[in-house]
Amino acid sequence: MNYTSELKKFVTSQYIYSGVRIALAVVIPSIILAYLGVLKQYFLFPLGTIFLALTDMPGPFHRRRNSLILALFFYFFVALIAGLLKDFPILIFLEIIIFGLFFTMLGIYGKRLDIVGSLTLVVFAIFIDGAPGFHSAIWNAGIFTLGATWFFIVFLLVTVLKPYKLAEQMIGENYIELGKYLRIKSKFYLKNPDFEGIYKEIFGLEVRIKEHQEATREVVFKTRQMVKESTSTSRLLMQLFLNSFDLHEMLILSTNDYRKLQKSFGDKEILEKINIYLNKLSNELINIGISIQGGMKAAPIINISDELHQLHEDYFELRNKEMNAETLENFMILRQIFLRITEISEELQTIYKIKAQDIKLVKSLSSGLDLEKFVTKEEKLNYKVFINNFSLKSNHFRHAIRITLAMLIGYTISKFSFLEIHKVYWILITILAIMRPAYSITKRRNILRIYGTVAGAIVGFLIVNYISNPLVLLIIFLVCLMLTFSLLKDKYAWAVFFMTIYIFLIFDFLKPGNFQDIFFERLYDTFLAAIIVFLVSYLVLPVWEHQKNKTLILNYLKANQEYFNKVIDILNSENVEIQEYKMSRKNAIISLANLSDNFQKMLSDPKDQQKNLENIHLFVTTSHLFTAYVASLSQYAQKRENYSEIDLQGWKQKINHEVNLATSILEIEQNNQLTLESKSIVTHDTVDELLEKRKKEIKEEEFLDRRDPKAISHLTELKNIKELLELIYNEAREQRKIAKKLV
Repeated sequence: MNYTSELKKFVTSQYIYSGVRIALAVVIPSIILAYLGVLKQYFLFPLGTIFLALTDMPGPFHRRRNSLILALFFYFFVALIAGLLKDFPILIFLEIIIFGLFFTMLGIYGKRLDIVGSLTLVVFAIFIDGAPGFHSAIWNAGIFTLGATWFFIVFLLVTVLKPYKLAEQMIGENYIELGKYLRIKSKFYLKNPDFEGIYKEIFGLEVRIKEHQEATREVVFKTRQMVKESTSTSRLLMQLFLNSFDLHEMLILSTNDYRKLQKSFGDKEILEKINIYLNKLSNELINIGISIQGGMKAAPIINISDELHQLHEDYFELRNKEMNAETLENFMILRQIFLRITEISEELQTIYKIKAQDIKLVKSLSSGLDLEKFVTKEEKLNYKVFINNFSLKSNHFRHAIRITLAMLIGYTISKFSFLEIHKVYWILITILAIMRPAYSITKRRNILRIYGTVAGAIVGFLIVNYISNPLVLLIIFLVCLMLTFSLLKDKYAWAVFFMTIYIFLIFDFLKPGNFQDIFFERLYDTFLAAIIVFLVSYLVLPVWEHQKNKTLILNYLKANQEYFNKVIDILNSENVEIQEYKMSRKNAIISLANLSDNFQKMLSDPKDQQKNLENIHLFVTTSHLFTAYVASLSQYAQKRENYSEIDLQGWKQKINHEVNLATSILEIEQNNQLTLESKSIVTHDTVDELLEKRKKEIKEEEFLDRRDPKAISHLTELKNIKELLELIYNEAREQRKIAKKLV
């Protein structure tokens, strides 16, 4: 591992930038209040700052602004109501039911409002027994809201001063993820690769890449400064973002029949040399990503042209020694791999030139594409949608019931005196932090929460007991606060670890000498909440991942069938608009990522709910290969050349027949399945005849050593196209067979 590179990635990322911004927004007013000697009285001010900061998630400015304003209103409202009714237990139960259902159901309008609703419930939990101190409910709600308003002001200032910062960081992160993706794929060229393990890594990373690309799309395509008020900076960022999509497709289309490749060249050094070179390109991608995140200039780490030239020399040397009529087809596969490596290398060199702000290389933003169509639509705030989801058929409503019931149980048991629960809000906060719509995610967060809490409590205990210097404690608090917000998205256990430490420091400041009680209370409350969450998630209207498989598979089949058909239509010289093709590519990749994500979550479900696990795994594997082979085929479509030697229409009909069968098997009633039969469709290609002719020429010593790295014979292209069509057909046929086992 390159620790310097890892450190640079973290330091320049949006997470550490956000963490530092939030920490300063919290600490600066806290220091001022402490200097004035009123921090304890105004403790809710920095707490309000923290909670509004948690609401802010990446996205277009107008959506972030609107969600923060809505959160401000909700925070004041629930804090006020909870404070006024804290002495009326019966009404508190009613509050939990109304607020629990309403704010959880906000998730139907998208992830942004889902976070607003969840955090509003956490604010409610804090005020449920009255806020610390002896002030009135109106005072407490007002101070809390003032603190939240302070963060809103900071947000506006930072956005005005650094309008492109978030876009830079998110685009840079896309390149870093692509670098990781290439590093994983390079493992296929190692000796005796673990194919299953590598594919599993690819499945997980594809999901992350999809999520990053979707989030970045929204920021870039919905940001006015990026699209409508373009400057040289915005044009550069937009071009870098668009290039990342082309590069992603190149990396996908670099998929090959690796088992066949290992069988042909596994004992040769050339595969190991390819692995080394791809790892170097991976480092270049990560280097580009770090430079974009940090808004810095970037220079290649290696001389890409020289390294690529040497790799080609190694290939040509091997070809001259061992290529003959028998090995011709194997070298055609290897030749195609080298062509793709060359294309990726050239794309990287172009990106470096763009990053150097060579304005001539930056295309006009008038690409002819309707960028709005590439952004996932959020549900509009329509009350009818809200009301229609009050049904057990709605996963949002089922989740709202579970959240509400868990909160009711948590609050009820806190009233049992023999349990000696002094701070009910911590049980409720833990329930809200852990419980998620899917059991698999809830289970994982439950475990991570316990790990983080126990470790953080132990370290916090040691800090408070052995460190008394106020300045050192302030620095530790600041660092923990910053790291909590920086790690909250990707490293939940570590975020909880640092959160526990800074919460302990806060309580020690508010009530010095009472730390031992806080230590045991925190652990006790966390374990109680974890038990409640587990039981409610498992027993009350659970949503298991296997229930979504059929829908996700059908979505995948239809999206990737459309993608395949668009590619074939272009190969057939039919008039297909670039936007149609790119939309079909986007939908295909998203449907694949959704299917993979669901399978990964299914692995965390109870064993009795992992239904058809082996067959789902097989389907996910064949789906990745199907999409990758179609992406590989698309490179020939982009050349707009004539491949009349291949019966493209026949292949289209043949593959569509298998896909249609798989779709029909999953859609129709089980008792009608016997009527669905596969039929043999013969394609009329002349590639095999041309290949035999070429083998005869080689036997007659007409082989020439042509060393043009960018050139590839028409026959090699035909051979690869036909092989890709055969591979796509094989995967479609396998999917049809698996579909029969799934119903």
